[in-house]
Amino acid sequence: MSNEFLTAIYQTLKQVPAGRIVNYGRLALAAGYPGYARAVGKALHALDEQYPDVAWWRVVNREGRISTNCPVHTAIEQRQRLEAEGIEFDQRGYISWQRFGWLETSELEF
Repeated sequence: MSNEFLTAIYQTLKQVPAGRIVNYGRLALAAGYPGYARAVGKALHALDEQYPDVAWWRVVNREGRISTNCPVHTAIEQRQRLEAEGIEFDQRGYISWQRFGWLETSELEF
């Protein structure tokens, strides 16, 4: 992954406000890298202490579920951080895109 890609992903993710979620593909699209959803996951996995202001926990899968298996950024920690921001999960572990989603497709600039 290039530094340009990482910078674009991290800078775009910094725009996601507390209490909102975005999915991997939408984040890639908003950062100018359509089709790079998997690379977004790798970029988030690469985060370390030097990027404390990048809210990796606000990125979930397209179904509105936590899908991380990262030993550093765990699913338990992600859920706790999201709930601390007021995000609610249903009984099956899904988050409502209508209530908590960020950046609808129509809001993206092409």
